[in-house]
Amino acid sequence: MSRTVPVPHGLPMDRDAGPFDPPSAITRLRDARPVSPLVFPDGHEGWLVTGYDAVRRLLADTRFSSRSDIGILHVPYETPGMPVATEPSPQVPGLFIAMDPPDHTRLRRKLTGAFTVRRMKQLEEHIVDVVEQQLDEMEHLTQPVDLVKEFALPVPSLVICELLGVPYADRATFHVNTAKFLVKDQALDEKMAAYGALTAYLAELVAVKRAAPGEDILSDLARDDDLTVEELIGIAFLLLLAGHETTANMLALGAFALLEHPEQLAELRADPDLMPDAVEELMRYLAVADIFYRYATEDIELGGETIGQGSTVVVSLLAANRDPLRFDNPDTLDIHRKARGQLSFGHGVHLCLGQQLARLEMRAGFEGLLRRFPNLELAVPAGEVKLKSDMNIYGVHELPVCLRPVSTY
Repeated sequence: MSRTVPVPHGLPMDRDAGPFDPPSAITRLRDARPVSPLVFPDGHEGWLVTGYDAVRRLLADTRFSSRSDIGILHVPYETPGMPVATEPSPQVPGLFIAMDPPDHTRLRRKLTGAFTVRRMKQLEEHIVDVVEQQLDEMEHLTQPVDLVKEFALPVPSLVICELLGVPYADRATFHVNTAKFLVKDQALDEKMAAYGALTAYLAELVAVKRAAPGEDILSDLARDDDLTVEELIGIAFLLLLAGHETTANMLALGAFALLEHPEQLAELRADPDLMPDAVEELMRYLAVADIFYRYATEDIELGGETIGQGSTVVVSLLAANRDPLRFDNPDTLDIHRKARGQLSFGHGVHLCLGQQLARLEMRAGFEGLLRRFPNLELAVPAGEVKLKSDMNIYGVHELPVCLRPVSTY
């Protein structure tokens, strides 16, 4: 393994290899040094982990902490308007994605019943109905149609709102604020204003659920006296954000990827039984929630390197999913591939709680879209599609498409 590859100063961000591929600098680094030193813009000497085996080991090793209050937050890219952190961030109650066991275990256990495979299967028919209703509405829209606005965002938003007990009529509020919260190059006061607006909204909702619980996940949690109001708000924030943003971006970016691979799209349309494998492959190929952070709580050996105690470690799931040591021809989209083992849902104790729900939404979404619109095509050149390179969850800002040949109008 080479040690001559230059140590990156700042996380490579430029999607120069194409809209679906990791930055070429990250690919080169993974192939040469899958556990690499990384110099952060504030001078911190941390690490970047890009190899599949190393990423999987790291995510399974609880000595790599997820806690925001363990170490100082070192951001691996320039963030104008964001002051340099000088002390750890306080832990947010309920935000169990940023916790370690036993705190993480206690909160996550409260939700396992809500997201069982059995319960998700019971939801499957309803998810198909949601997709079909959205497709019905699209039928009557003037072309071109923005697939993000009219399909990719509404489908998971409707589903998560119903599951959580969030009024769908309020979606405009939380869509705007989650989008603001996820902007990378964002002044701290703007980011915190968006976060504050979301949590204020959820605080009101939690108060309603505690006073008059209904038949939904937030009501079930509100009945639990072991959870504080602050914890309920944190859990609601995490589930609402994760429950619509990730799947919405996968539906839009996945549709874009399939339209750019017409032979794969045609096969999938001809044989919907390929859909489960295709969804897994799209997850591997795209990994919209790519970058995660861990903090080394002691000196830890990983991939032949010693990661020092106190180091901030940046993990690239997309790079790991494209590792040729794990997947043959990894930069090729292949809907016949058995991509089980892809890391887009994470690994270890933080394995995505809603992964079965996301799979059901994507299977129903892609199947319905391809069946209802056999002539679906991009309405702009691929190079003009606006990519979410500026966001913490990758995707497309808009995806203008024609649903059928213009001559049929």
